[in-house]
Amino acid sequence: MTRSGEGDLLVAMEQMLAVNGIELCTETFGSPTDPPILLIGGKSASMDYWEDDFCAALAAGGRYVIRYDHRDTGRSTTWPAGKPGYTWRDMVADVPGLLDALDLDRAHLFGISMGGALAQCAAVLYPERVATMVLNQTTSAFEGVELPPIGEAMADFFAAAAERPMPDMDDHDALVAMLVEDQRAFIPKRFDEQRMRAVCEKAVKRTPDMRPTFENHDAAPEGERIEGALADITAPTLVIHGTADPLMPVGHGEILAREIPGATLLTLDDVGHEPPPPYTWETAVPAILDHTA
Repeated sequence: MTRSGEGDLLVAMEQMLAVNGIELCTETFGSPTDPPILLIGGKSASMDYWEDDFCAALAAGGRYVIRYDHRDTGRSTTWPAGKPGYTWRDMVADVPGLLDALDLDRAHLFGISMGGALAQCAAVLYPERVATMVLNQTTSAFEGVELPPIGEAMADFFAAAAERPMPDMDDHDALVAMLVEDQRAFIPKRFDEQRMRAVCEKAVKRTPDMRPTFENHDAAPEGERIEGALADITAPTLVIHGTADPLMPVGHGEILAREIPGATLLTLDDVGHEPPPPYTWETAVPAILDHTA
């Protein structure tokens, strides 16, 4: 796979990077001479939920695409289940830490869900490191904002999930089946089971122990408090939000676009709590490339 008109290969390159005293598994697409865009995943999500073809589409548009496994996901450093040796503030610090490890002064940040909150905090704490932001299916990282509640079906899902028995952590197929069904709850419309199964298969295969992945992000304490507000964000911001998100309804995106100075909003019809799916790429990818130009 090559970029049109050029010889640069858009090949993914995985590496383990020393960041803040730990190792984060990182993968890059495209040329390091292009503007970098750091993809920041959601809670308990390895980099695999940023699909290869989506990363390649951004790289083909002239971006140096970086995705990574959070602490306690994928191949990055893990801690015992229920005993994370880090705080939320440490996960925020991983953003500039990754840029340092890659010898980058700053980058465009693209955060989904929890990753969007991490991006907001990074934009407040380290504004000189953030070129622009794309906030996807996320909500305010700061207090003082009145937000719409989660959907009733999503609330019912969480109640049922709290009571169900967990599968054998050594049973690959059972883990994949559970993750696929969980994703179905977050994507109530146009759910592509075959595509999602491939993503979950890869995530489970790359993760030596899923126990810390399931437990530790929720268990991590806040750490040193981050003082800030949406109005403090100076990075140019594009908010992308699906109209069918049952966890963070589209009103969350509307509030972000209203409260972050100069932010713009792109809504994607029928999209749930997920990165932009393939049927939206004709719209979403050009919008991201234009924003990060």
